[in-house]
Amino acid sequence: MLSVEDWAEIRRLHRSEQMPIKAIARRLGISKNTVRRALAASEPPKYVRKPAGSVVDAVEPQIRALLASGMPATVIAERIGWTRGLTVLKDRVRALRPQYQPVDPVSRTTYQPGELAQCDLWFPPADVPVGGGQVARPPVLVMVSGYSRWLMARMIPSRQAHDLIAGHWALLSGLGAVPRALVWDNEPAVGSWKAGRPALSREFESFRGTLGVKVVQLRPRDPESKGLVERANGYLETSFLPGRVFASPRDFNDQLTDWLTLANGRHHRRIECRPVDRLGADQAAMVALPPVAPVLGWRHQVRLGRDHWVRVETCDYSVHPAAIGRLVDVVADLDNVTVTCAGQPVARHERSWAPHQTITDPAHAEEAARLRRAHLGIVRQRGATTEVEQRSLANYDRIFGVDIEEVA
Repeated sequence: MLSVEDWAEIRRLHRSEQMPIKAIARRLGISKNTVRRALAASEPPKYVRKPAGSVVDAVEPQIRALLASGMPATVIAERIGWTRGLTVLKDRVRALRPQYQPVDPVSRTTYQPGELAQCDLWFPPADVPVGGGQVARPPVLVMVSGYSRWLMARMIPSRQAHDLIAGHWALLSGLGAVPRALVWDNEPAVGSWKAGRPALSREFESFRGTLGVKVVQLRPRDPESKGLVERANGYLETSFLPGRVFASPRDFNDQLTDWLTLANGRHHRRIECRPVDRLGADQAAMVALPPVAPVLGWRHQVRLGRDHWVRVETCDYSVHPAAIGRLVDVVADLDNVTVTCAGQPVARHERSWAPHQTITDPAHAEEAARLRRAHLGIVRQRGATTEVEQRSLANYDRIFGVDIEEVA
């Protein structure tokens, strides 16, 4: 057999040195036919052993006859009286079975740029200090773009509609665009299925109208339809969470933001590239952010009483006492609670993630104390200058018929 070295030398002499076949055969001491075969071969020569056959070859016709009925390999072995090892028989059955089964290819879900983002709430199994000596496990809003696999996440105070919508806006504002559809399961704040039909909540219907996109509600108990975000939840729990300690929800979000930058720059096996490499095309096909931001946060109007605190969910926040008796507007977003009166701010507090807290601004308490002192001074001054008529005690003696001299 011609060696690889001789094959390479023959081709070099013929192609580079322009040596004729007869001269090559004379120099290398081989026949001219060998030289011709080497020049005609496009690949180097290699030794190929002639197949020796298998003990299964003799029973292959029987195997084929039984495979038509869909028998497993163990039953086939019993039917043909197989007494040797099962491994070699199973290998032959595995190679022959596709010829006797109908073709059943699986489907592959693909997404177009800007088509959709899957959304879900992840509840991390980690205690986060929320103030007031309390710890909690607030939800994390997770969104994954279908085309680029761009992962976004943020911890929010609660799963109520106003916090959920504010979380959406925070993530989409950071993305700079809006996917044409948001895929959700039956989260109560988003909507539910009624009489076999999906129905969005009023708050989410207004939010999607402002964005100009569609919200797809999945049927109950159908997690497979949003597998991207379900896998992202698992990725967060196994890659981001282990070994981390959090000082507050803000610290949690800061650490999460830094980690997401790394995660979106890692190679994604399914798309064979990094999410950041596809992000540009994804954003270009999305819907632009609305020119006016949607109405966000928890809002209500109340007339401020002498107890100059307003309640947001379960917490009370102080308001400047100058607004007592007037209508005030209360707005609570993900980070702050703001109170205005006739368009002027009268209170601003960092939102408390701990329930049942009373948050008081020292300036509000000081002004309230000053106003109370001033009010008490006015009352005392009025009491000092007011003359009150005093009835003579002798009048009572006459009424009851008491003679003081006789008693004495």
